[in-house]
Amino acid sequence: MNENIQASRIEYGDRELGPRDLTGCPMDLFKEWLAGALEAGIYEANAACLCTVDKQGRPDGRTILIKGVEDSGLLFYTNYESRKGRQLEENPYATLVFWWQSLQKQIRVSGPVVRVGPEESDRYFASRPKEACLGAWASKQSTRLESRDELVARWKEAADRFSEVVPRPDYWGGYRLIPERFEFWQGRESRLHDRFEYLRTDSDSWQVQRLMP
Repeated sequence: MNENIQASRIEYGDRELGPRDLTGCPMDLFKEWLAGALEAGIYEANAACLCTVDKQGRPDGRTILIKGVEDSGLLFYTNYESRKGRQLEENPYATLVFWWQSLQKQIRVSGPVVRVGPEESDRYFASRPKEACLGAWASKQSTRLESRDELVARWKEAADRFSEVVPRPDYWGGYRLIPERFEFWQGRESRLHDRFEYLRTDSDSWQVQRLMP
């Protein structure tokens, strides 16, 4: 096993990232790369690893789907009482990591995280398929589950309770990650990858620097 893992590698190098490829605003470059991933047919290109830290300083991570890209930040939705929701209450700062293997690209975005307003959460919840809305009522996310039958029974109970419109639970809603740092990574030959970091200096300005791979 170890020998197979150690020998497993691919050689990058058919793309590059240089100063001429950068934009003044990193969110513009983020949108450009995300659009490229979508055009390349990458399945769920909006998937990212959300990295959080609990009050004991222990890191955690899980894959989520980004549901909004705005100049002010990146939006995602979840159960506020889930493990990630509790961690964001304890330490409202996070990193999102996007990895598009076929393009040999990675983006890391870090910054404080705030809840969006209830009206915004209501609008997004109402846009979801009914089955997914019922799932938000059925799942006490991150808590112990004795069997799948229990989960299915809770979903059916919610379906009987909300035969038409499914309201948003109070414990479910959106978050906005407000970027303070972006890092754009492009795989290159001989592991001499291209990396550029944007650091926010004020509300409208960013410091850009190339990083060692």
